[in-house]
Parts: sequence; structure tokens; C-alpha cells
Amino acid sequence: MANATPSRLGQENAAGDVTALFLKVMSGEILAAFDRESAFRMRHMVRVIANGKSAQFPVTGLAQASYHTPGAEITGQTIRHGERVIVIDDMLISPIFVSNIDEMMNYYDVRSIYSNEIGEALAKAYDQNVARVFVEAARSPAVVTGLPGGGSDTDADYDTDGTKLWTGIFNAGVELDTKDIPMADRYAWLKPVQYALVVQSEKVIDRDLNEMNGSLAEGLVKRINSIPIIKTNNMPTTDDRANTAIPAARRADYSPTQVIIAHRNAAGTVQLQDVTMEQDYDMRRQGHLMVGKYLVGHGPLRPEAAFELRTAAPLE
Repeated sequence: MANATPSRLGQENAAGDVTALFLKVMSGEILAAFDRESAFRMRHMVRVIANGKSAQFPVTGLAQASYHTPGAEITGQTIRHGERVIVIDDMLISPIFVSNIDEMMNYYDVRSIYSNEIGEALAKAYDQNVARVFVEAARSPAVVTGLPGGGSDTDADYDTDGTKLWTGIFNAGVELDTKDIPMADRYAWLKPVQYALVVQSEKVIDRDLNEMNGSLAEGLVKRINSIPIIKTNNMPTTDDRANTAIPAARRADYSPTQVIIAHRNAAGTVQLQDVTMEQDYDMRRQGHLMVGKYLVGHGPLRPEAAFELRTAAPLE
């Protein structure tokens, strides 16, 4: 009896590596999971570089206007300049090793599940670092002389009182207005518990305009003072001053932080390598090693565009 001629689904043009096409599918799954889980990636500044270890973000001051006296010479004015340099962090990886024997005994495809988990793990780490940068911006002084620094408001009830949270977010928007921060591309990020408190505060429905801005039935609030409200589990919630698992520049006390309100220009990311997936068979260990990774750096850009609601002053 002749052997069957298998059609190898993973081969490209019926030749070469029998898993070549599978790798692309897995990479796609990781990217999809990463984008789905990220609440911060598309809501801040991202610069892609082809090589190097850092990138410069210029920061400019404001121009002034004045009345002209007939006949007087117009000589121009000085606009102050500053810069922020964001350095690439170490490569962040999420590895999983799948043993041959376990995979053969298993009755379902585990690698697609693992690739999804890798994407979500990378997205969570990415988001948490960007969130830390927004908080750092809110706690920072001005980059350019003459411009305001970051802002914050402290109330011990921000972790339990939805009405105070609603008011705090509204007032944060007012402060951003006074600093001439554009209305477009502002966001407010809340932890799920704080988001639920805001929904239950009953301020989500504008009864005067009969306009639905939220719903208790749907557990939804869309905007406060024109600021989109984003619910995320990726907010920093702990005292990370001694956390060696994150870059040294991000180690601070985030335990009081309840809400971040910011314009996308308040934080930046330099991306040297986007989310990628590698898979290789290890004959010595009889299994496949799957590694998801990216190479980026994060940093604050414009402190005046960030605001923090917190329950207490952070520990130094």
C-alpha cells in the first residue's frame, strides 16, 4: 500500500518549512490581541525609528500678539524652546515553551490560545508603562519657561464617591481649557471600579437636554465635559518605587492614582521594533519556543496636558 501524500497547510508553495505560514497567522493573532487590549496605544504620541537608541521630541512655547504702532519697526519675538528625549527601554518579551508530548496528548490547538495570551500580556505591560508616563507628566514641572506644569487634585473619597469623581474629571477639563490644551484628543482613563462609581452617580444622563450620555442598564458613561471616558484594567495601582521589573525611570508611587485625564501630546513612545512573534523548534528540548516581543521607550512630553485625580499625595 502506497503512502498518502499530505497537503501541508503550513508550507509555502508546497516547499520548505512546514510551519512557515503558521507563523504569520500566529503573529496576526498576537497583533490582534495587542490592539484589542491596549487602551493607551492609539491615544498618545508614537514615533517609529529605524535605528538608534532614542528620539528627540521638540517642545515649543507660545507666541504673543500685540498692537502695532504706525511707523514702528516690526522686529519679531522670541519663542522659547525645549526638548524631551525618550530612550529605548530593554526589549520586553513574553515567552512560552510548548512540549511536543503535551501538545500531542492535548485535544485542542493550544498554540493559538497561547499566542493570544502573549499579545494580551504585552499589551498590558505597554499600557501600564504609558499610563505611568501620563502620571509622571501630571506630576512634572513645565518643560518650557512660561508654560504651566502638570496638574492634580487630591481627595480621599475619589476611590469611593462617583459624584466627586465626575466633578473632578469635569474640573480637570476646565483646567486643561485654561492652559489652552486642545479639546480634541483628550481622554480620561479610569479603573473599572471608579468607572462603575461614575455610572452610578446618575450624572451620566443629561435630563435638561434629554440626551443619553450613559446608562445604568448598560453600565456606560461616554463623556464628561466633552472628554471620552475609557475603562481599563491597565491603570497603575501600586507603589512601584522598588519595582525592579519596570524601567528605573517609571518607578514611583502610583497607589493614590484613581483617574488620568490627558491630551495625547502629554506622553510619547519611541518604537524601534513593533510587536513581533518568533517561533522555533528546539530539538534538544523536544518542543516549540514561542516568543512575543517589542522594543520601545516611553516618556512624558508636555506636562501641562496631563492631570491626575488621586486620593493622597504620592510617596517620594
